Amino acid sequence: MQTLSMWESLLIALWTAAVMSRWLGGGATLTLRFSPLMTGFFVGVVMGDIAGAMKITAALQLIYMGVFSPGGSMPSEPAVAAAIAVPVALLGGMTPEAAIAVAVPVGLMGSYLYQFRFFLNTFAGRFIDREVEKMNDRGIARAIIWYPTIISFLLFVPLIFVALYWGAPVIADVISGLEGTPVIHVLEVLGGGLAAIGIATTIYVIGRRDLLVFFFLAYFLSVIFKPLEVTMVTYAVLGAIFAGIYVLLKQDGEKVVTSSAGTTNMSDNDYVDYDEDGDEDF
Repeated sequence: MQTLSMWESLLIALWTAAVMSRWLGGGATLTLRFSPLMTGFFVGVVMGDIAGAMKITAALQLIYMGVFSPGGSMPSEPAVAAAIAVPVALLGGMTPEAAIAVAVPVGLMGSYLYQFRFFLNTFAGRFIDREVEKMNDRGIARAIIWYPTIISFLLFVPLIFVALYWGAPVIADVISGLEGTPVIHVLEVLGGGLAAIGIATTIYVIGRRDLLVFFFLAYFLSVIFKPLEVTMVTYAVLGAIFAGIYVLLKQDGEKVVTSSAGTTNMSDNDYVDYDEDGDEDF
């Protein structure tokens, strides 16, 4: 049975706690939390299989494309899901679709842990009030930044470490034993369906009629260029070019409309009226 070493489990647990504390990199941490891509990449670096990790993480990203976070609350935590599902999938040789089915319940548990972290932070609020009464700037910064960060590490590091070091190999071994059975097929079907829901939600959100044409253009370009094995970098360059063309054409259209309106509209001072006898009245 393949296992994660203690150091591998600890590194991934520390990364997850840093992301969930929203401390690592300032505001950038919020983006890391809302997307599984960087967590999956970090897992790939730690486990020595970046390509395999990113294939699985790319599939996980699809289900979180349409997930919103009103008030900062996520229905499922992408970083926690990637931290557990990617190692399990790599150890068990799972397909990306099957890994999605594993990631969803893990991410749901992660959202409960994040809410529990808010509850623990309320105890740190007493220190904030105390430092505010003293007008101690350093104390206020310490109570606002460092205490919640420490709470996050104390909460997430042990749980993620235990789940990875003892739980991930067991789950991976069970899934490996189920390879070729209807159970794996069901997981793959469910995982594929969840990815489709994420894409559909995104289309619904950004489904402006004037922009949908670009979505269909990207889809059919990916189908047409598939035999050519075009990389994502090429698609990104093409997307940037199309976006630039769209912006330029839109700006030119606005200039034309503005200039046309300026030549056709007259001010009140330019208004001329004619009497019945043909004389001009201003």
